[in-house]
Amino acid sequence: MNPIRKFVKSDWLRRLACWCAAQYIRLVWATSRWQTTGDDAAQRYWQTGRPFILAFWHGRLLMMPKCWPRDKQMKMLISFHRDGELIANTIGHFGLGAIRGSAAREGKDKDKGGAGAMRAMLKALSSGDYVGITPDGPRGPRMRASEGIVSLARLSGVPIIPVAAATSRCRILGSWDRFLFCLPFSSGFFVWGQPIHVARKLDAGQLALSLKQIEAALNRVSEAADKLAGLPPIPPAPAPASGPTVETTPVDTAS
Repeated sequence: MNPIRKFVKSDWLRRLACWCAAQYIRLVWATSRWQTTGDDAAQRYWQTGRPFILAFWHGRLLMMPKCWPRDKQMKMLISFHRDGELIANTIGHFGLGAIRGSAAREGKDKDKGGAGAMRAMLKALSSGDYVGITPDGPRGPRMRASEGIVSLARLSGVPIIPVAAATSRCRILGSWDRFLFCLPFSSGFFVWGQPIHVARKLDAGQLALSLKQIEAALNRVSEAADKLAGLPPIPPAPAPASGPTVETTPVDTAS
């Protein structure tokens, strides 16, 4: 049997891979010096038990489990793809949950689990839990926000708080998201932004402005983290010719 197919079909191999990935994240965390900046808003929400939507670019996924306090329930939106299953199992080692599906356009893409995922996220937020989304994942374009996260914020009435991570020692992969593969024995940085509130009612122009606001906030924290880590800035992919994208899909793959 093809080794890749054998891996895909083997439950114990997948569990082992997820365990190894979690241990690698712990290794990078334990051997590096970490600094967190700008988390005053997130701390206020945690201390008062108010939910928010955590947002970060897909390429910053690796160290995100370590930005989150273990005593706060957070669920990441993750696709049904087998790569998504690996990510869901990996973050489970850090006490993080998963909502499977796609936060797509309201009333559309039901075949991808979009309607069910949106309901699950709204339920989690209404019960006081937190929800995490990568607005550009899993297919991109890189560092371009899409509509699903705006829909979730609008329907739930909770704000979006952006965060980014970077380490001084890393490899920037050639994947579509320019994934930051952080290395041990680094100086590491988490940079948080301020809450972004989305109005309940939006016309097309206001929707476009909200998307640009979210995108700009995520790019600011990413640039700030890269500057602290001494990394060259990672540019966003060219904007789609038709304007903002209209679908937010979940975390899926890290390469």
